[in-house]
Amino acid sequence: MWIGVSGWTYDSWKGAFYPPGLAARRRLEYASRRFNSLEINASFYGLLTPQTYRRWYRETPRGFRFALKGSRFITHNKKLESVEAPLANYFASGLLLLREKLGPIVWQLGPRLQFEPERLERFFRLLPQDTRAAARLARAHDHRLDGRSWTRIDRPRPLRHALEARNESYRVPELATLARRYGVALVVSDSGDWPRIEEISSDFVYVRLHGRPWTYASRYGPAALRKWADRIRQWHAGRQPADARRISEHRPRHTRRDVYVYFDNDQRAHAPRDALGLMRHVADRPGRARRRSR
Repeated sequence: MWIGVSGWTYDSWKGAFYPPGLAARRRLEYASRRFNSLEINASFYGLLTPQTYRRWYRETPRGFRFALKGSRFITHNKKLESVEAPLANYFASGLLLLREKLGPIVWQLGPRLQFEPERLERFFRLLPQDTRAAARLARAHDHRLDGRSWTRIDRPRPLRHALEARNESYRVPELATLARRYGVALVVSDSGDWPRIEEISSDFVYVRLHGRPWTYASRYGPAALRKWADRIRQWHAGRQPADARRISEHRPRHTRRDVYVYFDNDQRAHAPRDALGLMRHVADRPGRARRRSR
């Protein structure tokens, strides 16, 4: 199990999570010793550089795992249409330098983007399924990445993709069929604003806890964390909670799965506190999440 927070650069976490006096440049180093995974927010807002990814790889311990947010230019500006060049630029921006620490890439759709199966399938077909294919795609980057690209790998590794749908129109069986066909995980997204779908469509589960009832602002109390810990243990063991909010009748195989969980309720440092609390609840039973010492 991989449990962490979405982003780590919040000034409001000083004193509440980060020790007083900790330099901003050491926040990743500190957070990566409290959690075994972190979700990168910055890759959503713009193309990063190979130097940035190389530094993040060096600052985090062995066995650590990053999840990346896909580019909002692809999901929000282009709305998944005609994205061959933007995808090439994204994969050429340096993320392959994360090597074995590269976890899933989550593609967060805008809340107004309606479900159109043809558009979504075209996008799924473009997604590279391993780092060799990602490097090949990256070499097709345009002039904007000239002199600042990285298109090599140390060795081939599988690539995982997850989709976070934020429009009610995605709550249909056809979405589950499409995602399952391409091995894309459907994000279990808990918030006060978007639909929650708990459909197993891949060999891993991706959970984003944004806060409820107030998105980004609500904290998860002990009772809520215990409930989420139970769901996570079930997904990890290959089962499905009896009350899962499913969109199809498909019964996935009973097999152990990786589970990635990220808290995005960043206000008032709720996210790191809740992530640490969830780790404690998960560790109360077998299947514990790995927790690193400071």
